[in-house]
Amino acid sequence: MFDTIRWEDDAVVLIDQRALPTREEYVACRDAAAVADAIRDMVVRGAPAIGVTAAMGIALGLKKSRASDAGALRTEMESLAKLLGATRPTAVNLFWAIERMKRRFDELLPEGVAATRAGMEKEALAIHREDVEMCRRMGAHGEKLLEDGARILTHCNAGALATAGYGTALGMMRAAVEAGKKISVYSDETRPFLQGARLTAWELSKDKIPVTLITDNMAGYLMAKGEIDCAIVGADRIAANGDVANKIGTYSVAVLAKEHGLPFYVVAPTSTFDLSLATGREIPIEERSSSEVTHVQGVRIAPEGIGIRNPAFDVTPNHLVSAIVCENGVARAPYVESLRRLASERAA
Repeated sequence: MFDTIRWEDDAVVLIDQRALPTREEYVACRDAAAVADAIRDMVVRGAPAIGVTAAMGIALGLKKSRASDAGALRTEMESLAKLLGATRPTAVNLFWAIERMKRRFDELLPEGVAATRAGMEKEALAIHREDVEMCRRMGAHGEKLLEDGARILTHCNAGALATAGYGTALGMMRAAVEAGKKISVYSDETRPFLQGARLTAWELSKDKIPVTLITDNMAGYLMAKGEIDCAIVGADRIAANGDVANKIGTYSVAVLAKEHGLPFYVVAPTSTFDLSLATGREIPIEERSSSEVTHVQGVRIAPEGIGIRNPAFDVTPNHLVSAIVCENGVARAPYVESLRRLASERAA
């Protein structure tokens, strides 16, 4: 395996996902502003990975802060939370991690400035460690849903690159292979940022899991031909009713799976649950730069002067979701009940 996110004494080190698969390069972020830029600019992406990175960004910012008293350090903490919270609006793991770091800060501050800095570093490392553990637990629950010989379609990248390690949707596949099952994967390109072509195909090939790359508009044809058995994706936010926000194009995959009678599985940790939102209609959807649509690897592919839309996510309604796999088990409809039960197991 490779390091998606690594903590060093003076930096948060991230594999540069913009350079993959042709170059394996790492970016060392030596202050919180650089961490925020890395999240915003897609050096790191994937909801769990964004959360872990934000936690480390806060720890790094506090470690490098010159604040010498509790009041000044609190002001610094508030600024860091605001800086990192402004980077990406859809992935709820970002805000979950920031809120967890804020709670831990409040617990530590009475112990003094030095103890708070040290404790916040430990908390960020704990979030990193727990993320990998949760991914492995999700994999153990999810692989039981897969039959030997399963042919799987996945959209975007929900692997080790999208987490602190192992992955959510790809973690389910890795666990199936570790359980002795033979599986194969169709990875769609996932326009416009090509996470499937560049990242998922790269990860699976490194793990020697058979992977076939297809364009986004080939999924329906292959389902109709009987060449796909199920679809598995990750998530960036899951509402209380089981509506799922994930990379743009996920909704289309779910509709196609439903039409062809195929299971559509979502794999995400409970930190992705946002039970404060009744439905997916309340989930904020990020609109990104038009250049991601008009250009591929820096080369313009569309005429100038035309209108461009680039919503980065869409919402899949719960009736299209066969099951939601998290670290505490498998949720099925009615999701209002099952998601609340699994989330409360985390809280307990």
